[in-house]
Amino acid sequence: MIHAVLKIGGSLSREGRLVGLAKRVSELGRRFPLLVVPGGGPFADVVRAKDKQFGLSASAAHWMAILGMEQYGWLLADLIPDGEPVQSLARARELSQQGRVPILLPWTLLYRTDPLPHAWHVTSDSIAAWIASTLQTPLLILLKDVDGAFLEYGQKADHPHLLEQIEPERLESYGVVDSSLPGLVAQYELELWLINGKHPERLAELLSKGTTVGTRTVGEGRALRG
Repeated sequence: MIHAVLKIGGSLSREGRLVGLAKRVSELGRRFPLLVVPGGGPFADVVRAKDKQFGLSASAAHWMAILGMEQYGWLLADLIPDGEPVQSLARARELSQQGRVPILLPWTLLYRTDPLPHAWHVTSDSIAAWIASTLQTPLLILLKDVDGAFLEYGQKADHPHLLEQIEPERLESYGVVDSSLPGLVAQYELELWLINGKHPERLAELLSKGTTVGTRTVGEGRALRG
């Protein structure tokens, strides 16, 4: 069984630390069966620009953005030692049990099943949640370029501070995930962590100890810790 679905945000491809993160993911994959789902980042941004320019249909933009995820997936597969691009969840399970790191190229799987709406509010965040549910893997980790969700100044706080734990329905208001994701976390009863991929030690701590610096939320049926 895959221990965790790990989405590596496309924004991290703009950071000089992506190579270090890739190395740590490889090391952790030898201890914990993982599946990497690529984000879209600058590859999906190209599609957004073309959508703005040409007014693409929702379906064209959707499938083009998923192909952008595939491009990032090939980049991650090249950077992660012992990483291998895969197109099926069966192959992902097989590789993860061998201590290798499968990187899902999602286009074939998603085009065949077409499980999610074709809209910009459905991004790789929601795609990763659907994949975690399909694998029956309750732990979903989103690696982004921020520490998690923050309560900003003017929102009942004198200064921004990290929200360590929130309910799924509150997640969208903090602007760190797509608007489709909170409902999927609740529907699929996932445990979701938002952590900063620029600090790979936090990923190691979460996988080893079950907690780290970041924001945690859980779906209905999985009680929040007190």
